[in-house]
Amino acid sequence: MALYEDISNDLLAKIKDGTYQEGQRIPSEQELAQAYGVSRPTVRQALQLLVDDGYLDRRRRRGTVVCRPKVRQHFTAGLMSFSDDMRLAGNSTRTVVIIFKREKAQESVAEALHIRPGDEVYKLVRLRYVEDAANVFVETYLPCAQLPDLDDIDFANASLYQTLAECGSAVVSAHRRFEAVSADGALATLLDVAVGDPMLLFYTVGSTKSGVPVEYSKAVYRGEGNVFEVDVAKR
Repeated sequence: MALYEDISNDLLAKIKDGTYQEGQRIPSEQELAQAYGVSRPTVRQALQLLVDDGYLDRRRRRGTVVCRPKVRQHFTAGLMSFSDDMRLAGNSTRTVVIIFKREKAQESVAEALHIRPGDEVYKLVRLRYVEDAANVFVETYLPCAQLPDLDDIDFANASLYQTLAECGSAVVSAHRRFEAVSADGALATLLDVAVGDPMLLFYTVGSTKSGVPVEYSKAVYRGEGNVFEVDVAKR
């Protein structure tokens, strides 16, 4: 293991045991170089590893500050529920249901779900937390004609994808599109960020084995709190 990796691991241990706490400025590169008996470039490499992993943030005029690690999202590489993805990463989650009701499908929703405007859909709006921090705001639409018995489901505790599977409409494929957006006043309040902060908006259309769309979701993630990973292979 390279020397800078040893230093990075030691600093990470100090972050995790509370020696350096969230929001605290760590010693300067020069101070760390003296403490570890190495050059500043070696310290800089060690710090960069922790910056890349989201444990540190370099701020102008403030130095290097300990921050909450970014949540690694893997769903762009495959189909997995948010809760399962976070559980595999060792993160605890919580879901608050803001809206769950039936309504008439607007044109954009109808187009995504291959139904007619005005057809009845379930509207499910959730705020999802990771380690007690608001992480993603999700608005989901489901066609009532294909899923007639969801009214009494408690989606604060029930998995959407598991529920769809139990109804015989398991999502086995999805088309996802994402774009960068800025937080407006409502999103800033819900996700505890500043108005204008960068966010990532994901559109998802989930379909059954027969290719029938049963889910249309719009999910807005905190830009500064998440990192998205994609696995690709040569065709």
